[in-house]
Amino acid sequence: MRRLILLTFLFSGFSIFAQNEGNVWYFGENAGLDFSTSPPTALSNGQIDSLEGCSAISDNLGNLLFYTDGVTIYNRNHSPMPNGTGLNGNTSSAQSAIIVKDPSIQNTYFIITVRGS
Repeated sequence: MRRLILLTFLFSGFSIFAQNEGNVWYFGENAGLDFSTSPPTALSNGQIDSLEGCSAISDNLGNLLFYTDGVTIYNRNHSPMPNGTGLNGNTSSAQSAIIVKDPSIQNTYFIITVRGS
Protein backbone atom coordinates (compact mmCIF):
# COMPACT_ATOMS: atom_id res chain seq x y z
CA MET A 1 0.00 0.00 0.00
CA ARG A 2 2.87 2.42 0.81
CA ARG A 3 4.44 1.77 -2.57
CA LEU A 4 1.17 2.53 -4.32
CA ILE A 5 0.83 5.85 -2.48
CA LEU A 6 4.47 6.72 -3.17
CA LEU A 7 4.18 5.85 -6.86
CA THR A 8 0.92 7.76 -7.18
CA PHE A 9 2.57 10.84 -5.64
CA LEU A 10 5.67 10.58 -7.81
CA PHE A 11 3.81 10.18 -11.07
CA SER A 12 0.88 12.50 -10.44
CA GLY A 13 0.78 15.87 -12.15
CA PHE A 14 1.54 18.78 -9.88
CA SER A 15 2.95 22.22 -10.44
CA ILE A 16 6.25 23.31 -9.04
CA PHE A 17 7.11 27.00 -8.93
CA ALA A 18 10.80 27.75 -9.01
CA GLN A 19 12.55 30.91 -7.97
CA ASN A 20 12.52 33.53 -10.69
CA GLU A 21 16.14 34.67 -10.39
CA GLY A 22 17.06 32.70 -13.52
CA ASN A 23 14.18 33.84 -15.73
CA VAL A 24 16.20 36.04 -18.09
CA TRP A 25 19.34 34.90 -19.89
CA TYR A 26 21.67 36.92 -22.13
CA PHE A 27 24.34 35.22 -24.22
CA GLY A 28 25.92 34.96 -27.67
CA GLU A 29 25.74 37.87 -30.06
CA ASN A 30 23.17 40.20 -28.41
CA ALA A 31 20.81 37.27 -27.85
CA GLY A 32 18.72 36.35 -24.86
CA LEU A 33 15.73 34.38 -23.61
CA ASP A 34 12.99 35.30 -21.17
CA PHE A 35 11.58 32.21 -19.48
CA SER A 36 8.75 34.19 -17.82
CA THR A 37 6.57 33.28 -20.80
CA SER A 38 5.62 29.95 -22.30
CA PRO A 39 7.16 29.39 -24.76
CA PRO A 40 10.18 31.51 -23.79
CA THR A 41 10.47 34.90 -25.50
CA ALA A 42 13.51 35.55 -27.69
CA LEU A 43 15.40 38.74 -26.83
CA SER A 44 17.75 40.61 -29.16
CA ASN A 45 18.58 43.70 -27.10
CA GLY A 46 21.52 42.36 -25.08
CA GLN A 47 24.95 43.97 -25.20
CA ILE A 48 26.99 40.78 -24.83
CA ASP A 49 28.99 39.60 -27.84
CA SER A 50 30.46 36.36 -26.55
CA LEU A 51 30.05 32.69 -27.36
CA GLU A 52 30.70 31.58 -23.77
CA GLY A 53 31.06 32.75 -20.19
CA CYS A 54 27.89 34.78 -19.56
CA SER A 55 25.73 35.21 -16.43
CA ALA A 56 22.49 37.04 -15.66
CA ILE A 57 20.39 37.52 -12.53
CA SER A 58 16.79 38.62 -11.99
CA ASP A 59 14.89 39.57 -8.85
CA ASN A 60 12.43 37.20 -7.18
CA LEU A 61 9.67 38.47 -9.53
CA GLY A 62 11.72 37.59 -12.61
CA ASN A 63 12.71 41.17 -13.53
CA LEU A 64 16.22 41.44 -14.93
CA LEU A 65 18.69 43.07 -12.53
CA PHE A 66 21.96 42.80 -14.46
CA TYR A 67 24.06 40.54 -16.66
CA THR A 68 27.75 40.17 -17.50
CA ASP A 69 30.21 38.56 -19.87
CA GLY A 70 32.94 38.69 -17.21
CA VAL A 71 34.41 41.88 -18.67
CA THR A 72 31.47 44.32 -18.39
CA ILE A 73 28.36 44.34 -16.17
CA TYR A 74 25.21 45.64 -17.89
CA ASN A 75 22.15 46.88 -15.98
CA ARG A 76 18.50 46.15 -16.86
CA ASN A 77 18.64 49.03 -19.36
CA HIS A 78 21.62 47.40 -21.14
CA SER A 79 24.06 50.14 -20.12
CA PRO A 80 27.37 49.44 -18.37
CA MET A 81 27.01 49.80 -14.60
CA PRO A 82 29.20 52.22 -12.61
CA ASN A 83 32.52 50.45 -11.88
CA GLY A 84 31.23 47.59 -14.05
CA THR A 85 33.88 47.66 -16.76
CA GLY A 86 37.36 46.22 -16.98
CA LEU A 87 36.58 43.10 -14.94
CA ASN A 88 39.19 40.36 -15.02
CA GLY A 89 37.00 37.83 -16.82
CA ASN A 90 37.50 36.78 -20.41
CA THR A 91 34.74 36.33 -22.99
CA SER A 92 36.55 33.21 -24.18
CA SER A 93 36.43 31.45 -20.79
CA ALA A 94 33.88 28.65 -20.54
CA GLN A 95 32.46 30.28 -17.40
CA SER A 96 33.89 33.77 -17.38
CA ALA A 97 31.62 35.09 -14.62
CA ILE A 98 29.39 33.64 -11.93
CA ILE A 99 26.85 35.74 -10.04
CA VAL A 100 26.35 34.75 -6.40
CA LYS A 101 23.73 36.35 -4.15
CA ASP A 102 24.91 37.32 -0.66
CA PRO A 103 22.47 35.53 1.67
CA SER A 104 23.20 37.87 4.57
CA ILE A 105 22.71 41.23 2.81
CA GLN A 106 19.64 41.92 0.70
CA ASN A 107 20.28 43.14 -2.88
CA THR A 108 24.01 42.37 -2.66
CA TYR A 109 25.72 40.13 -5.20
CA PHE A 110 29.24 38.90 -5.84
CA ILE A 111 30.56 38.44 -9.36
CA ILE A 112 33.35 35.90 -9.59
CA THR A 113 35.40 36.08 -12.78
CA VAL A 114 37.87 33.70 -14.37
CA ARG A 115 40.67 34.87 -16.61
CA GLY A 116 41.15 33.31 -20.02
CA SER A 117 44.16 31.16 -20.74
